Amino acid sequence: MKLPAYATALTAAALLPFVTGAAVRSAELPSVNMEVTVKAAQIDPRRADDTLTPGAKGSVLLVERALKDRRLLDKKWVDGYFGSETVAAYTKYQRSLGFTGLGTNGLPGKKSLVKLGAGRFRVTNVIEPGTRASTGGFVLNARTRSMLAEAKRLLGRNLVLEQGSYNPGGDPTSAGTHDGGGVVDISVKGMSAATRTVVARELRRVGFAAWVRSPAQGNWPWHIHAAAINDTDLSGQAQHQVGDYYLGRNGLANRGPDDGPKVTIRTWEEYKRR
Repeated sequence: MKLPAYATALTAAALLPFVTGAAVRSAELPSVNMEVTVKAAQIDPRRADDTLTPGAKGSVLLVERALKDRRLLDKKWVDGYFGSETVAAYTKYQRSLGFTGLGTNGLPGKKSLVKLGAGRFRVTNVIEPGTRASTGGFVLNARTRSMLAEAKRLLGRNLVLEQGSYNPGGDPTSAGTHDGGGVVDISVKGMSAATRTVVARELRRVGFAAWVRSPAQGNWPWHIHAAAINDTDLSGQAQHQVGDYYLGRNGLANRGPDDGPKVTIRTWEEYKRR
């Protein structure tokens, strides 16, 4: 039965205080900036000291306090530094939610972070990898596809993939970096040394930690390796590469100095806001 107009108006008016009150309470909660929190979770475990990731302390503290209250993180590690102890605690929290696989990689994904913050904090600057699909015979998520498309636009040329993300079987030459999302290997066939450097530079510009790899560095042919910064599906190994990139290293096991083109380091989201 359809209610009269005046009855509908009265019902809406009666509910308004409750709706408004909920909205106000949510707005009054402190906020966790997901972008800087995820960035800290990649960089901090790779540091040789306890320097905090710029802009991340407040958000990381809120996450750590919530983990402590769940008895997953000792009080002494509640310091705004998303180091290995906090990553391990976040992994335990993800498992407590029933997550498996990449869902327990220690990086705060949207679902787990929102659940952790229920009644405690609200999540801003949300990052999502998006849906997975085959591109050129390789599986990539939507965020990675968008990043590659922008790099191609800047370069004015196509980029041919040699390896994609979500590696189902594991590749011994990639040391697990391709087992998660956000990581690709790009063919350099037909490229001069100068062109290879230009491609790596534009990949870095849009938010990849990218390096030109040579046979002298490992059991692989010449190629460009790129890991999407802040992809919340990154494998643990790829997370370490991103952290090393921020710290001026080459992303290899020897943790040598970065040998790639120098650019302002940005995430994909930061690039789009520039």
